[in-house]
Amino acid sequence: MANNDNIKWFSKPEDHDYPAAQSYLSLIFDEETCNKYIKALKKAEITQFKSKDIFRASGLSLLGISNQHVKKDIKKIEDSITLSPLLLVRDPKNSKLIIADGYHRLCAVYSFDEDALIPCKIV
Repeated sequence: MANNDNIKWFSKPEDHDYPAAQSYLSLIFDEETCNKYIKALKKAEITQFKSKDIFRASGLSLLGISNQHVKKDIKKIEDSITLSPLLLVRDPKNSKLIIADGYHRLCAVYSFDEDALIPCKIV
């Protein structure tokens, strides 16, 4: 098991994370709402939450290490390759947290340390 010091993070999301988040959010929201969230995410400051709390708030299940994307992110952590912060959207209507981008990274980090602080942008 690695500790949180072994998990390397970029100081901001990578440019390709926003289109990925937009693609996912467009399945849930209309175009106008989706665009509003992406614009807000781009302006949001980085904050941190524990991986276990992100899971609890999202209501999602943990993907296992047999998932190829999770496996790739675990390898990145083991090789000290920098990860991109998560992009999160609060959905007060459904009392859930939407992981707009970074679900596989979250699962990989959780497999190392459920208390690991994960940098995120949240709106």
